[in-house]
Amino acid sequence: MKVLNTKMPPLPRDFYSRSTKTVALELLGQHLVHRFANRVRIGRIVEVEAYLGPHDPASHSARGKTPRTRLMFGSPGYAYVYLVYGMHHCMNVVTEPKGHGAAVLLRALEPVYGIEGRTCGPGLLCRAMGIDRRLNGCDLCGEKLFIAEADKETFDVIRRPRVGVDYAGEWAKRPLRFYIRGNPHISRP
Repeated sequence: MKVLNTKMPPLPRDFYSRSTKTVALELLGQHLVHRFANRVRIGRIVEVEAYLGPHDPASHSARGKTPRTRLMFGSPGYAYVYLVYGMHHCMNVVTEPKGHGAAVLLRALEPVYGIEGRTCGPGLLCRAMGIDRRLNGCDLCGEKLFIAEADKETFDVIRRPRVGVDYAGEWAKRPLRFYIRGNPHISRP
């Protein structure tokens, strides 16, 4: 039986300072790690959505730089965590160079270590991982909340339109949701 290394290092900042679509695709299969209160929770990222910047009407940054979205315009490799519908936290990974306003939403995880509860949807993912607004602005190159490189594996990626962005017109139809084919933990097949 393989022993899980819970002391894996975070991905470097330059991983995030690239095209949002590239980062989104390369996040699939990686491990989201949260260390807190002498606990460790690890989940394999199996579904994401790309939000490309202010020109993308589905992106929070389309409304410009506000107190809520300022992190999206900041340096890459930080967590953008917000509350939706007044009750569900969602976690995004800020991408591209500072000032761009792009991020990748983490939609679903496959539990790997220390996770109780469902992880098939952004709100459930955050609840199971213990992620809330206190982690908004957390440096993903630190030791508390980060993404670590997982063992290399081969899988097929499905590309579909994002979920719940019908208000974005033609952008709602763009295939900017990516997930691992056949994974039972995705939020919507």
